[in-house]
Amino acid sequence: MLSELWVAGAATAKRRPDRHGLARRALVAEVLSRVNAVAVLLVAVDLLALAAAATTVAPHMGATLVLGATLLGVRAGSRLYRKRLWLSWLHDLPRSVVSTMTGFALLTCLALATGQDPATTRAVQYAVLVFAVVGEPARLGVFAFGRCCRRRLGRCDRTIVVGAGKVGVDLVGTMLRHPEFGLWPVGFVDSEPQPDPASLPVELLDEDLTAAITRLRVGTVVLAFSHARDSPVVDAAIAAHRLGCTTLVVPRMFELHDDGPDIERLRSYPLVRLKSAPTSRPSWWVKRVLDVVLAAAALVVLLPVIALCALAVLLESGRPVIFRQVRVGMDDRTFLLYKIRSVRIGEVDDSQRRWSVAGDPRVGPVGRFLRRTSLDELPQLWNILRGDMSIVGPRPERPVFVREFSAIHDLYWARHRVPTGLTGLAQVHGLRGDTSIAERARYDNYYIANWSLWLDMKIVLLTVGELVCRRNR
Repeated sequence: MLSELWVAGAATAKRRPDRHGLARRALVAEVLSRVNAVAVLLVAVDLLALAAAATTVAPHMGATLVLGATLLGVRAGSRLYRKRLWLSWLHDLPRSVVSTMTGFALLTCLALATGQDPATTRAVQYAVLVFAVVGEPARLGVFAFGRCCRRRLGRCDRTIVVGAGKVGVDLVGTMLRHPEFGLWPVGFVDSEPQPDPASLPVELLDEDLTAAITRLRVGTVVLAFSHARDSPVVDAAIAAHRLGCTTLVVPRMFELHDDGPDIERLRSYPLVRLKSAPTSRPSWWVKRVLDVVLAAAALVVLLPVIALCALAVLLESGRPVIFRQVRVGMDDRTFLLYKIRSVRIGEVDDSQRRWSVAGDPRVGPVGRFLRRTSLDELPQLWNILRGDMSIVGPRPERPVFVREFSAIHDLYWARHRVPTGLTGLAQVHGLRGDTSIAERARYDNYYIANWSLWLDMKIVLLTVGELVCRRNR
């Protein structure tokens, strides 16, 4: 089947390649698809253009370093080195020109602000012009080379289309006729395909999306329209994200959809490129480093406070002072969560099945104070150091409630795509204790879809504000 797809996608070839040739090309395509080769080449071209500019105009070394850092930073911020389907120099030219002009303006303002002599300022300005003159024709060559590699070498992502209706069939036909867009369709996933499955241009896969992605080593998932009553589009997007696939979505009213920063084009079809999963981004490592540093510092500083709280619990209701409970974390893995005990111990431990509500008679004065001030949560700093949790994330829940809520509430299970947290977006919006589970799930999934370091910082600040206000009430 895959060899037939290859032949359909390479209809412009003069002769049909043999089996060994197909295998070699498939291997080359799989290796190259792991690397955003066009982006690497675009960075290399800009570096060479910078070297040519510095050599031609020859500003001093300090000015050259500032020139390179500014231009590359602005162009990276303008997403000129992004992964893309449509390798069009003309389409990318306005964005490239605007980013170069922005770099020119920033460097001129910086030179004036730092009191550089006019000769140095002019040299830097001329260097930017040389950079543009040398770089743009080279970028044109990179795009042409990328299209050629996709057509001739099969440098394409294995692709599954979710939805075997008219739009999905049209998309697959376009991919097969135009391999220069870098997508190689290997199958459909749809419980109710519109045409007869035998007439589909590629195989209708008789398995769930996760299994198909793993078995076929898929790199891209395209979400089209399905006629199924229970369309799994959102579930499919989450599954693709969790497996590290590029996810492209055909928007509703796509005929009227304009181009934007996250819009790809597959011929006449606009496709919305979803952001990659938070845990796959470089900034996630920054989050983890901050978690470790801040949790370690907080444990050292707050150790006397934890000791006083533990002593108060010991005097009120005896041992143990640390409460351990099984919770569900990232990817449904369980871990032991630590808290300062705020509930008196009964003859039967029903903490794994009993929901905490306000006015629980088992909670004494010390326990109420610990809960009201959230001091009972401080031992979870140790969970953060261990890697079980993060400072910010969806709050962890007990396994029995995770199963119950996942069966009742849409996408509750999807909260476990990232590590659980000491605080979260739902909590700073008042969703603590006996509050709406569905609304918590919506906030948690919003947090994952929009995650950034700034959003984490904002949630931490809101948490501090809520704790201060609560103590003042």
